Amino acid sequence: MSAIKDISLAKSGWDKINWVKSYMPILNSINKRFSEEKPFAGKKISMSIHLEAKTAYLALTLAAGGAQVYVTGCNPLSTQDDVAAALVDAGFEVNAWRGVTDEEYEEHLKKTLSLCPDVMIDDGGDLTHLLHGECREYGKNLIGGAEETTTGIHRLLSREMAGKLDYTMVDVNDADCKHLFDNRYGTGQSTLDGIMNATNLIIAGKTVVIGGYGWCGKGMAMRAKGMGAVVVVTEIDPIKAIEAVMDGFTVMPMDEAAKIGDLFVTLTGCNDVIRDRHFAVMKDGALLANSGHFDVEINKKELEEMAVEVWERKPNIRGYKMADGRVLNLLADGRLVNLAAGNGHPAEIMDMSFGIQALCLEYLVKHAGELEHKVYQVPREIDEQVAAIKLASMGVTIDALTDEQIAYMNQVD
Repeated sequence: MSAIKDISLAKSGWDKINWVKSYMPILNSINKRFSEEKPFAGKKISMSIHLEAKTAYLALTLAAGGAQVYVTGCNPLSTQDDVAAALVDAGFEVNAWRGVTDEEYEEHLKKTLSLCPDVMIDDGGDLTHLLHGECREYGKNLIGGAEETTTGIHRLLSREMAGKLDYTMVDVNDADCKHLFDNRYGTGQSTLDGIMNATNLIIAGKTVVIGGYGWCGKGMAMRAKGMGAVVVVTEIDPIKAIEAVMDGFTVMPMDEAAKIGDLFVTLTGCNDVIRDRHFAVMKDGALLANSGHFDVEINKKELEEMAVEVWERKPNIRGYKMADGRVLNLLADGRLVNLAAGNGHPAEIMDMSFGIQALCLEYLVKHAGELEHKVYQVPREIDEQVAAIKLASMGVTIDALTDEQIAYMNQVD
């Protein structure tokens, strides 16, 4: 039985889902084919993912393919309760609401696995963690799953290297039609949207410190620069640091950046990117936001221990008053600011990522029993299929190699 906040919110959720459907031509195309071919007939799917309108449409697309789908969130603050209600209204098993406790969050994950899925979608690795631990019995039918985050992929690769990965997993995060667009263009726009929605402050003229220059950090830096910010990048990878310099940004350690930043955004997937020694030198009024993954990139425990007063300044902003009178402002409780304080990535961007997700699950079902217990890259044909549908929806055509050109490219001296 589903556990959500309020089923009466369903109409609002349907309005949101129907809106994004109008801007998701890839999923529309896949949905139409799935409805006809039923590739998931008799199959069960568990999803732990940011539960909002675009992910709801992914769930509806999988169900159109014949699947029984159980859904939960992958972040305590990213669930939109009206969207969860709409999915329940559509007959889904949903266990999620915004603001769950850590205990409720884990219980929802377990319920989502309790149908013993054939395939799954994970976001950050929480389902995978449970399936390798106390919920191992729920993995008895599992063919495999798809993971779409940098953090989740790091965890999967660590398991694989240690010989402790019990299932086949597909690395959606590193598909070209995911990271080149979702991580770069989606993260930059949606993160700034969440920050501005929470603060109602200007970006132009501020010094914005970006922790991490992976694809998400690149997107954030590009968008902040475009809005008139002075952008500073911190990095641990010398190659990414050089790239940031050549892209026109100032690079320095966080210990130095902490002294000059007005707005800090972490996008690393690692913990303790900003911690006590950084809080100690920050400006009065500094804004702290995370758009990486879990709420560990900004060390909230150390921030609270340093504060002499903590209070809610407004929705999604908590003030921390230091002993010297400075106030530091933590946005969205250190969780993903683009989802907790905004609406997540644009629909047109997530259309590409979720097209990859849907086709990868179909691929796993088609190749059941053929794949090893390791992390596979997304097949190139799936990446290209999604790109082709996207281009067609935009009215863009491209060239193709002639037979003579193919022969020339493939010749051997």
